[in-house]
Amino acid sequence: MLTRRSVVGGVSGLSALLPAEALAHRLAPHSHTISPARKKLSAPVVHRGAAPLKPLVMLDPGHGGKDPGAIGVSGTYEKHIAEAAASELQRQLLASGRYRVALTRSEDRFIPLEGRVEMAQNHQAHLFISMHADALHDRDVRGASVYTLSSGASDAQTESLARRENSADRFAGPAFHGMSPDVQQILSSLVSEETRRGSAHMASSVVGAFRSRIGLLTHPSRHAAFVVLKSSEIPSVLVEMGFMSNRLDEAALRQAVHRTQVASAMKSAVDRYFATQPATMTG
Repeated sequence: MLTRRSVVGGVSGLSALLPAEALAHRLAPHSHTISPARKKLSAPVVHRGAAPLKPLVMLDPGHGGKDPGAIGVSGTYEKHIAEAAASELQRQLLASGRYRVALTRSEDRFIPLEGRVEMAQNHQAHLFISMHADALHDRDVRGASVYTLSSGASDAQTESLARRENSADRFAGPAFHGMSPDVQQILSSLVSEETRRGSAHMASSVVGAFRSRIGLLTHPSRHAAFVVLKSSEIPSVLVEMGFMSNRLDEAALRQAVHRTQVASAMKSAVDRYFATQPATMTG
């Protein structure tokens, strides 16, 4: 019988298969061995005036490796657009001096959806942003949009989009398969209300930051059962920077200047989010 415990146990058991350990180890503090002779109780060291820990933003360039993602009308791969845009956003966030930033991938390699979530959890990220430029059957549709997790889709177009994104693990072999709707619904129900509010707030910040700079879909804030957004503890959004199926969106996303504008708008959204989320700044 499918239960919450069995689902969560099965998900956590995948950690040994995922490529997160090396990345997590680099950000983790070094451990020290304490000899038996030194194991004495003492007052903790207090560092007065120590700066608060900067929030960590986990950027997730969609697809990669043997999974190209959407292929544009002129042959552009979504995976390359996502990686380039994430790299630019990372640069801008670090340049501000206000954030720590980690990437699920910084090269062209495949990572299962669960692996991306696991990385964010291992890093104890304060915010997770998955970056995409998908494709639709209707090539006239263009514009950016942002998505949050829900057990049901906000509309048919978003449901189809989530189904394609969740099928990315077909490239991972027999150990990973797209989750059934029942499993997705259980996992969605485990997401805390606080996380949902944070995700909704970040989505609103993205829409507000994009509105005056980047073209948006009608009703740009949407939701569906995206596996990559299912962390129960980390506010998470999936940003579609445009659609590779539209020749104008694809042409724009191929240009570094446009990706810089997208990244700048997304940085503004991150700034807005953390400006009203002081509790997430403390560790």
